[in-house]
Amino acid sequence: MNALLAPEPLIFVDLETSGANFANDRIIEIGLIEVDQSGTREWSVLVNPERPLSPFITGLTGIDDAMLDSAPPFREVAPVLLDRLRGRLFIAHNARFDYGFLKSEFRRLGMDFRSPNLCTVKLSRKLFPQHYRHNLDTLVERHGLSVAGDRHRALADARVLWDLWQCWHRLLPVDAIRDAVTTIVGRPHLPAQLDAALLDDLPEAAGAYALYDEHDHLLLVRHSSNLRQQVLAHFTIGNRDSVLFRNTWRIEWRDAAGELGARLRAIELAGSASPGDPAPPATRRGMRIGVAATELCSWQLRKLAEGDFRPQLVFSKDIDFALADDLFGLYPNHREAMRSLRTLAEAQHLCPRQLGLEDAARAGACTAYRQKNCRGVCIGKEPVGLHSVRLMTALAKLKVKAWPYKGPVLLIEQDEFGMREDAHLVDRWRLVATLHSEEALQACLAHGPTARDFDPAIYRIVNKFLQAGKVRVRPLPPFSL
Repeated sequence: MNALLAPEPLIFVDLETSGANFANDRIIEIGLIEVDQSGTREWSVLVNPERPLSPFITGLTGIDDAMLDSAPPFREVAPVLLDRLRGRLFIAHNARFDYGFLKSEFRRLGMDFRSPNLCTVKLSRKLFPQHYRHNLDTLVERHGLSVAGDRHRALADARVLWDLWQCWHRLLPVDAIRDAVTTIVGRPHLPAQLDAALLDDLPEAAGAYALYDEHDHLLLVRHSSNLRQQVLAHFTIGNRDSVLFRNTWRIEWRDAAGELGARLRAIELAGSASPGDPAPPATRRGMRIGVAATELCSWQLRKLAEGDFRPQLVFSKDIDFALADDLFGLYPNHREAMRSLRTLAEAQHLCPRQLGLEDAARAGACTAYRQKNCRGVCIGKEPVGLHSVRLMTALAKLKVKAWPYKGPVLLIEQDEFGMREDAHLVDRWRLVATLHSEEALQACLAHGPTARDFDPAIYRIVNKFLQAGKVRVRPLPPFSL
């Protein structure tokens, strides 16, 4: 038995659930195999989710509403279950799912559940890197395991994991398996000022995180496809002498289904920075943290005469940038807008006087023409229409896209395992909320159009994902105004 044990007792866990969403779905069956020096013990229980099951779940598991009517709800099972789980290495196939569901169920009851956990998908990948597929059906077939009972029933699948563990110990040296387990479960030493509970709380999920110093000043904001992995990477042995290792006193994170949600969460965290924070993060791509909405500006092409188009600076406090036509570039203030236009004029040999960068009342050629960097529209040498065409061509790459829908939309994003789905409600490039139910959506829509300011960072991210087709779009009816 000793050769099969990790440094602590083991528990192989499988759950059946009413669906894949932590927020809305519930556990309907729990199966456990406890392994320690005393031997192995099995335990399973049906759990009443206190809501009807879908035909899909019944078809998958064979569990129906009638079987669950007399089963105890999770709150009655929780004390016994927590006692069985404590002090053991939690082992599950795709442990993120089972561990996450249990944490959510315990959290709803106000109970704190933490445990070191091991994912057998990750362990299989590390032990057998030559293979591409590591789902449970594939592993059963690959290793010639027999399944006692029905697949997709909790205890039967927990038995498969125990059989798989024993099979790997017959095939490979014990030290190789223990080294792989240590690498996956490894618990780095956090700085003394950080709560050690962080090691158990950090999810292996997409999202964003923020590091704060002892005065609660923001040090860093980043998004990640794996919050746990990236946050803990700041505190490895090789980073012990880093500024972040010494100065981080608090960590905040917000998880998400995927990259879009992670980037949006990063904007939210960055927006929480106070003006006095010493090191605002570069999350917002050139937009300073705390830029007032009244300063945000853009160049808009205005027609002065036939063929004569010129840029005019407009501000988001005066017009809705999501609905305006012919906007080019988004700038945090007047100074940055002028600097950008001057740079563009120099690069494209445009006339600064024609662009409003020099006094139009001055006689003679502009300064750029005298420096041989203007083609002479200011003195009639270049036709105004040709200069306008060159200006529009130069500005094209800076064009701000108008909101392409008649009303708000839901941008629906799933995680890679289909366990979580986030629905981002976006109205005219503004993020209204991230939702997880139809009821929450209707409650948001009942408030009408959002009054939030146009945010260039959100515009860029949402537009990028729409252009790439990376999310499912559900258009919603226009608001009745």
